[in-house]
Amino acid sequence: MFRWLEQIVSITVYSLRTLPQRAGSAGAAAFGIAGVVAVFVGVLSIAQGFRAAMTGGTDAEAAIVVRSGATTELVSGITREQAEVVAQAPGVARDTEGALASAELFLILNLPRRSTGTDANVPMRGVQPEAFRVRDTFRLLRGRRFEWGRTEVIVGAGAAHEFAGLQLGDTIPIAGERWRVVGVFQTGGLEDSEIWGDAHLLQAMYRRGDTFQSVYVKLEAPAAFERFRQALASDPRMNVSVARRSDYYAEQSTLVTGLITGLGTLVAGLMALGAVFGALNTMYSSVSSRTREIATLRALGYRAGPIVVAILVEGLLIALVGGTAGGLAAWAAFDGYRAATLNWQSFAQVAFAFDVTPVLLVRGILMASVIGLAGGLLPAIRAARLPVATGLRAL
Repeated sequence: MFRWLEQIVSITVYSLRTLPQRAGSAGAAAFGIAGVVAVFVGVLSIAQGFRAAMTGGTDAEAAIVVRSGATTELVSGITREQAEVVAQAPGVARDTEGALASAELFLILNLPRRSTGTDANVPMRGVQPEAFRVRDTFRLLRGRRFEWGRTEVIVGAGAAHEFAGLQLGDTIPIAGERWRVVGVFQTGGLEDSEIWGDAHLLQAMYRRGDTFQSVYVKLEAPAAFERFRQALASDPRMNVSVARRSDYYAEQSTLVTGLITGLGTLVAGLMALGAVFGALNTMYSSVSSRTREIATLRALGYRAGPIVVAILVEGLLIALVGGTAGGLAAWAAFDGYRAATLNWQSFAQVAFAFDVTPVLLVRGILMASVIGLAGGLLPAIRAARLPVATGLRAL
């Protein structure tokens, strides 16, 4: 066994020393693999960033209540009486000001994008004072909170970045009135794509009566969720659906993330196929140029197995160099890049940042490793099966 490993090391070291003689073909293979990894990681960072924007800023104690059967907040409906029942349900956390339950409106505004000027569906949330107490991650970045009873709004940091007219001091049209932007906030989640204003004013302007779309709740503890859910399910006055906020928003993101991931994997797979042929060409060229060398090694007593492993290691190292370069290029080009896209389940824009995570980089490098091994396998087997006499006669 030791002799076998010694042969692998000696052949591998010799192969790497002669690699500069094949720098052109090896560099081309590495470049192709780098392109595959860069595309793969870059596309999946879109899905990762979108999912993070949808589910961020929530904790295990956060829950949401919507009308039973409602697929999104936009088509839900909760009366004030039902909202009060939710606030009094067992398991709801309380502070000195009362229950941590916030009944909220959800509307869609039509505003232009900053980059293209085209119109987009921007989510507008009507809130009450409880909204700020329910969300632990709420943080005012600039300006101030809006004053109750006045046509003022605060905007999420993502919305302010992506859509026109949402800077401090700007005014935007809402229900025939001009509302002034007085603050920019951040929660680290979906609310960063939203505009917030006084729920009571919005109810009056949109003739919503005394109804809301949802109730956001902070529970006493994560374990209190089931008790809270069962209490509302058994109440004959209620016809609602209860979910943890993280689960609810994760489900809301499945359509977009699934499509992006599927298309990204398909494109990367097709590119990977081309990269495999590039690696095959490189390794076949390497074997062909070293026919006499390999035959000499066999004549000196080197076994076929170490030769196969050494050639696979060479292909793997080329792939790792290309994969690492591609991953770093994707990180430099895409990580933190801000964009917005339509969430087809809520029909509202979601502002998010591409997120190149360590997990995505590892997946990209693993893909590169598979390409390198696949590209080196057949040339390695060919080298091992080459008759010694034939190899020694080669020019």
